[in-house]
This record gives sequence, structure tokens and C-alpha cells, in this order.
Amino acid sequence: QERFVESGGGLVHPGGSLRLSCVVSESISLYAMGWYRQAPGKERELGAYISNGGRKDYADSVKGRFTISRDDAEKTVYLQMNSLKPEDTAVYYCNQGIYSSGTYHGGDYWGQGTPVTVSS
Repeated sequence: QERFVESGGGLVHPGGSLRLSCVVSESISLYAMGWYRQAPGKERELGAYISNGGRKDYADSVKGRFTISRDDAEKTVYLQMNSLKPEDTAVYYCNQGIYSSGTYHGGDYWGQGTPVTVSS
């Protein structure tokens, strides 16, 4: 069984919106959760995270456009992406980690990811 099942990606025009979901196979209530993305030819980067206490932070490149949220009862993490740009094109992955000392520390497990393409 996959630990993370990401969905919601697709092809969207610039300025459009998508909502990504990540269903986790185990309880997430004690963990911080993050969304990473990896664009073609680039390193995987952290886009947003939410602590188990609800604290959120975002990469500068997505701040003001993306919103991360969580539903612990449903073991699901969401990423609402608005005002999408071509540079947001990437495969998006969720991650289960720890929030400590004001920083998100990602875990080692990854799902298959969900691809997002922003193009006219």
C-alpha cells in the first residue's frame, strides 16, 4: 500500500487554479506535512508546509497564491493553487515530516506525485 496518494494535477492555463490532494495511509495528526515540487531538470524543492499545530509557511515563489491545509480525520493534505504560472509546472509530492525549531524537516518517504502543467 502506498503511503501517500497524490491527485488533482493536470493541464491548466496560466492564471488558472488547481486543488491537489494527498491521502496518507496512516494517521497524520502528530506530524507536519509538506508539499514539494520538482520541475524538469531541477532539484525537488519544498513549496509549503503545515505543522500539526496548524502553522503554515510557503516558499517565496508561491506565497500569496498557494494555500496548504489539512484534515487530520480524513488523513488528507490539500494544496490550493491559484494564479498559476508556467514556472509552476512540476510534479508535486506530499511529504510527512516534523516541525521543529521553526523549520520543516521532511521525511524519507515519497509517493508517485501528481503532475501539474501550466501552459497556454
